[in-house]
Amino acid sequence: MKTDQLRKRYLDFFVRKDHVLFRSDTLVPDDPTVLFTSAGMNQFKPYFLGEKKDIRRATSCQKCLRTDDLEEVGRTPFHHTFFEMLGNFSFGDYFKKETIEWAWEFLLKDLNMKEKDLWVSVYKDDDEAYKIWKDYIGVSAGKIVKLGEKENFWPANAPTLGPNGPCGPCSEIFFDRGKDTGCGKSNCDPGCDCDRFSEVWNLVFTQFNRVGENKLDPLPQKNIDTGMGLERMAAVLQGKYSNFEIDILAPVVKEVRKLLNADAKDPKATSLIHAVVDHARAATFSIADGVYPSNEERGYVIRKIIRKAIWGAHLLGRKKPFLYELPYSYAELMKEPYAELKEKEGVISKVIHAEEEKFLSTLKDGENQFSIIVDGLKEEKEDTVPASDLFRLYDTYGFPLELSKEIAKDHSLGVDEPGFERLLKEQQERSRKKSMFGQDIFKAEELKLKAATEFVGYQVLESESQITHLIKDGKESESVQEGQEALLVLDTTPFYAESGGQLTDRGLISTNEGKFIVDEVFRVGETIVHKGRVSKGVIKKGTAYPAVDEKRRKALRRAHTATHLLQAVLRSVLGEHVSQQGSLVDEDRLRFDFTHFEALTREQLDKVEQLTNEYILEAAQVNKCNVSLEEAKKEGALAFFKDKYKDIVRVVSVGDYSKELCGGTHVDNTSEIGLFKIVSESSISSGVRRIEAVVGKKSYENIQELSKIINSTAINLRCSVETIDTAVKKLQNDLKAGCARVEQSEKELVSFKSKEIAAKAKKIKNINFLVYEFSDMEINALLYLADLLRKKVKTLFLFLASFSKEKNMFVCSATDDLVKKNISAKRFVAQFKDDLGLRGGGRDSLVQGVVAKKVDKFSQKLEKCFKNFLSKK
Repeated sequence: MKTDQLRKRYLDFFVRKDHVLFRSDTLVPDDPTVLFTSAGMNQFKPYFLGEKKDIRRATSCQKCLRTDDLEEVGRTPFHHTFFEMLGNFSFGDYFKKETIEWAWEFLLKDLNMKEKDLWVSVYKDDDEAYKIWKDYIGVSAGKIVKLGEKENFWPANAPTLGPNGPCGPCSEIFFDRGKDTGCGKSNCDPGCDCDRFSEVWNLVFTQFNRVGENKLDPLPQKNIDTGMGLERMAAVLQGKYSNFEIDILAPVVKEVRKLLNADAKDPKATSLIHAVVDHARAATFSIADGVYPSNEERGYVIRKIIRKAIWGAHLLGRKKPFLYELPYSYAELMKEPYAELKEKEGVISKVIHAEEEKFLSTLKDGENQFSIIVDGLKEEKEDTVPASDLFRLYDTYGFPLELSKEIAKDHSLGVDEPGFERLLKEQQERSRKKSMFGQDIFKAEELKLKAATEFVGYQVLESESQITHLIKDGKESESVQEGQEALLVLDTTPFYAESGGQLTDRGLISTNEGKFIVDEVFRVGETIVHKGRVSKGVIKKGTAYPAVDEKRRKALRRAHTATHLLQAVLRSVLGEHVSQQGSLVDEDRLRFDFTHFEALTREQLDKVEQLTNEYILEAAQVNKCNVSLEEAKKEGALAFFKDKYKDIVRVVSVGDYSKELCGGTHVDNTSEIGLFKIVSESSISSGVRRIEAVVGKKSYENIQELSKIINSTAINLRCSVETIDTAVKKLQNDLKAGCARVEQSEKELVSFKSKEIAAKAKKIKNINFLVYEFSDMEINALLYLADLLRKKVKTLFLFLASFSKEKNMFVCSATDDLVKKNISAKRFVAQFKDDLGLRGGGRDSLVQGVVAKKVDKFSQKLEKCFKNFLSKK
């Protein structure tokens, strides 16, 4: 049975059993407690918690991503990072009897499995489930195994180890591969650690609430949560031992094996190939769901998975990008259930390709550095890579700790992982902003903020409200005096709390006795908190009159609506793959981060700017309305995947080209935005670009400033504004000709002095070692001289440097006979770059770069480094 058929047959079966069919949720769950959707039950969490009650039964095939067993992927036949989980769920409706009965019916009747091939397990104290299997279903007692809380309780070991909360016993169904598989023992059963029995279905009976060690209270609503691994069941039905042999994975395994030219009989190669196939699939689906490689949260996980795949291929000798070819295969193999892969395959491929090229470059530099570290450790007879070296590789070269561990292992070295984690934490602490009233340090329960604040700022900028809380120095207070800082809570407020990229409102809160300047507004749960200081008199609880700074609010509105227009235009110009990755909405200034795999051309930027201004000039109405989240999604409203949404959401739409879920403040008509002007476009990470732009008053100021620069340039060039381009080109040509003359003169000078310079070489261990310093010499002249000297002097290692006020440059070179003896210019520079302040790159025979800082007695120190280099070669 094909995998697509299995998926459909399962879902159809439970639809016939009156279950509501849910499409797979995105891999990015609407749940701040987890990074990725890791189980079928994730999207049904509100039903399990009783927050939603419109349905009692559900079924789905859920895309899942887990990294708990990342190191096991490829080493076993069934571990994955990305997989699909079939499930049926009951929310206070049916329970154990129906769950077990339907599971058995589906396996025997719909999948035509043989009863003789199936075993079951139950929790050791779950007599109810045991009796249903034995007396009602008719499974012989000899094929029902009772297991402990580690194997047959969810969460595992919950009764004794916790956590507190909903939990329950589970029953698992196993496929018996036969006596010839596994340990071969006569008493082998599903409790054995061998691979004879394959778990195909887990039935979880959530019936208890754990309140302490071995204290389980019955839940008022008993739930069912089942999970059948699609790939594992497909392997059973297709008669395959490994999941990687099934119809949706085997073709990719074959493709990767061919790309890597790997031996099919080599078990290590097969293990690495399986990991590559899995990781490429995980990256493909994650990028399709808007998670791009980065150095933060979900993006970091995907970057780590991609890099682990590249490293696996690297171990098999592949030094060039190839992963980017695989999304096309997955899009074809899985087009029936996931048509979106076909639509996005080109973009996914380009994102992975960019990540591959970036990492392969990093890998090359990192490996060079690591080889130097290894040489030093062996020289010192040390067996552990220090934390400082691990962190330098990570921080400077982007070299993941996981890869450092792999390389160290290949050299029989350990790594100081705890020390690395400590250094990483220290760096994070240094970069974290600290504030006396930072909103992250507050929790609603700590401040005893129970009542939600009503936000009235969409309708008005001023209101009459009641001060319900005054917090000074972290404690509730009855009053705040002039000059003191405090946090203030109102029952209703027109102040917008920073959210969705839009910065906070500012303004004034007045009472009959004083005035409070609002500098910042943020949310703590459902409460809106105003941070500021008393500028006059005293502030006490009671009636207050909040007033938002209208000028700032209007500027924020202009920038926010312009951000929506920008996203719509980017999707039109670049493609539907563009999705928001972050934003900042400031006064008449905006920053928008979006998914795209390459820099925008000048023509594309001009088109984006032009179309955005055309939308503004259309003077279109900006409509805002509240609808259900489900309805908004059906209408195609864009959602920012990092934001969390309630059942009722606010939709902001402009014409037929922009529709987004957004709780921010916006203009009523696009004409209020004024002029839109892009000021910069850049990369912030692999596959993510950033556009910064100005609108309103700031766009006018920007154009005025540009006009001043243009006029000033025309005056300096002694030409009209209209002929600046011609004048600049003439100046460039004159400069180019002048530089050529200077360069030729310098070459003639160094050629004339080459014999004199060569004579300054000194012998160090039968090697001619030469250091020579210049003032204000161009790099091309240094390269020319290095070439001359290499021809004049045999067995030469030279270092030429030029020091000037603008830039200090160097050339380091070794003759071919030295390179053959592993006396490499590249290795020398890499090993002593920190000691000598060098930054550069090149090959073994020639490296060029800059001297970041000139150290005292440079030539003497350089000679000392070279002698040290030779002693450790």
